[in-house]
Amino acid sequence: MSRRLKIWIVLAGTLLVAIALATTVVGVFLSCTAAYALSRFRFPGRKTGLTTFVVVQMFPSTLLIMPLYVVLDKLGLLNSITGLVLVYSTTAIPFCVWTLKGYFDGLPRELEEAARIDGASAWLIFRKIILPLARPGLAVTALFSFMTAWNEFILASTFMTSESRYTLPVLIQSSVGEFSSQYGLFAAGAIVTSVPVMAVFYVLQKYLVGGLTAGAVKG
Repeated sequence: MSRRLKIWIVLAGTLLVAIALATTVVGVFLSCTAAYALSRFRFPGRKTGLTTFVVVQMFPSTLLIMPLYVVLDKLGLLNSITGLVLVYSTTAIPFCVWTLKGYFDGLPRELEEAARIDGASAWLIFRKIILPLARPGLAVTALFSFMTAWNEFILASTFMTSESRYTLPVLIQSSVGEFSSQYGLFAAGAIVTSVPVMAVFYVLQKYLVGGLTAGAVKG
């Protein structure tokens, strides 16, 4: 493999890692706060908001390309990491909110009531009690947010127009053309793309298994 191909792969991989991690942080933060509010508080528009999240999930992401392109163009975020992170986060949030809301609904409210009696604030209860108990749900949310950004191709190829901004999926696709194919770049990119996903799954597997087995034994 030539030196130029190695540099391309390293740059694209580094860019994709930064985008995926930023999407995970933004997605988990916004999802867990929104899900907790929807699970514990009653306010006007709550049911409408939950229904809207479900309706949004019914439409493919390709349907949003044109309006997202216009919005990013107006904000000056085309061909930028910030714009792509915002797009990926908004795409993943509806599913993550519903997942975490279901998990928060299963947590006993008595723990929060006892903490309030002891004088704990709502933010302290959320940070010290709810989040530690919701680690399996947060792990699933983080993994989904990471996968949303890591494997996505269509939005990245549309909004990232410069070769220096190509993510790995876009770079791999560009290596196979109509008249020539760089199979070395294609194979190397495929390996580099698959390894981080396996690493993230390995790190989060104990929380994933814990979430699957929670409630399986009663008593």
